[in-house]
Amino acid sequence: MAIELKQSVKLSQQLVITPQLQQAIKLLQLSRLELTEAINQEMQENPVLEELPEAELEPEQLARHTDEAEGVKPQEKEDNYEDLDWEKFLDQYEDLRYTGMSAGGAGAKNPEEELPQVDATLSKKITLSDHLFWQMRLSNFTLEEEQAGSLIIGNLNDDGYLTAELELIAQESGQSIETVENVLYRIQSMDPVGVAARSLKECLLLQVKQFDDIDPMIEEIIEDHLTRLQNKDYRSISRELKVSVPRIKEAVKFIQGLEPKPGRPFSSEQAEYITPDIYVYRVGDEYAIVLNEDGLPKLRVSPYYRRLLKERGKESKVAREYIQEKLKSAVWLIRSLHQRQRTIYKVTESILKFQRDFFDKGIAHLKPMVLKDVARDIEMHESTVSRVTAQKYIYTPQGIFPLKFFFNSSIETNEGGSVAAESVKDRIKQVIDVEDPKHPLSDQEIVDKLKDQGIKIARRTVTKYREMMGILSSSKRKQLL
Repeated sequence: MAIELKQSVKLSQQLVITPQLQQAIKLLQLSRLELTEAINQEMQENPVLEELPEAELEPEQLARHTDEAEGVKPQEKEDNYEDLDWEKFLDQYEDLRYTGMSAGGAGAKNPEEELPQVDATLSKKITLSDHLFWQMRLSNFTLEEEQAGSLIIGNLNDDGYLTAELELIAQESGQSIETVENVLYRIQSMDPVGVAARSLKECLLLQVKQFDDIDPMIEEIIEDHLTRLQNKDYRSISRELKVSVPRIKEAVKFIQGLEPKPGRPFSSEQAEYITPDIYVYRVGDEYAIVLNEDGLPKLRVSPYYRRLLKERGKESKVAREYIQEKLKSAVWLIRSLHQRQRTIYKVTESILKFQRDFFDKGIAHLKPMVLKDVARDIEMHESTVSRVTAQKYIYTPQGIFPLKFFFNSSIETNEGGSVAAESVKDRIKQVIDVEDPKHPLSDQEIVDKLKDQGIKIARRTVTKYREMMGILSSSKRKQLL
């Protein structure tokens, strides 16, 4: 059979993600900080957008005027910007802007009251390396010793431990191993005590040697019985050293006062403060949902470019097309921001409806819930709900939680019902909090305690939840002192 070429017409339908939809999806999953950065970036790239000092319109008014200006009826939400008459658009709606969900324009800045940025008022924190180099410069180090000392200090981790082999340091510095060992000894005598140690044992011994009048048994315990000390096997240590258990406990009490991480005071890690995206306040018997708009730029279309587009001046066709394209991008961004805030509000409202008992009484009353429950309630896709709840935090009367916190699996109860996994974690913590420190509960004993409360759970699940909460095993929770 001969092979031949033919042309045919085929009609088909396919789902196309428009640029506006792509932008809306991207904005929906951004955290509050990332959203602020994205808006500022867009303002730098789009000259049509500018920040509004004070909000003047309600979001509902903005949405209504935007639809009317585009000739879109309320029941029609199809965005068709290709055939839009931008001059007519600007005549019908003079002031397109994004002013947030709150009428008062919370977060708007007064130019006369602007203060310096926080980072401009902070001093540089002294690091462990700075502290040691300062001491080394005050000491009588030769040039060769300084080279070896610089490599030693440069190879300390955040906890103050030396992570490089002395042979490698000697090779890199071109010094003998004896010189490097001598420099290490001098650095280990610096502040903080225990710095530049190569192991926990060496770190503790360096600190113990700073004391003149001390029980020699303490050094012996650290030298030979550190593993047993970690497991709190005091009786075994007592038998080995042939001393009484009370004397061992006194030595352990002293060792517990030593610093296992000498570099901790110079740590560069800083606390990360969470700013909630949503606030839920209790007002009487009801709850009020407030979106956090503080710090988000309030946007509007620049009057200058709006006027330039309306006036048929001497600008070229290319310039007009450029302004129209940037205006289209500005409209997309403003509408996407409003859609993002409305969606977050709807999801929060649905969570509040499902988890009312949690808001009233606390974590113990948290109910099992999945994304599908909220998606079905607000008539949106699960992926949309997942994006809304990503990297966002909510303030509640019970504390601050990530939105993902409210979606968790269920654990069966003896009565055939179910309880949320987070609620079970909270009960495990409560059981451990009231245990006898000298006789901590094993995971199986915790299972039995929860069974008495009507919760059916396996021992391995208790172990998993305990580790997720950072709670040690029963042998390491034991306190004999």
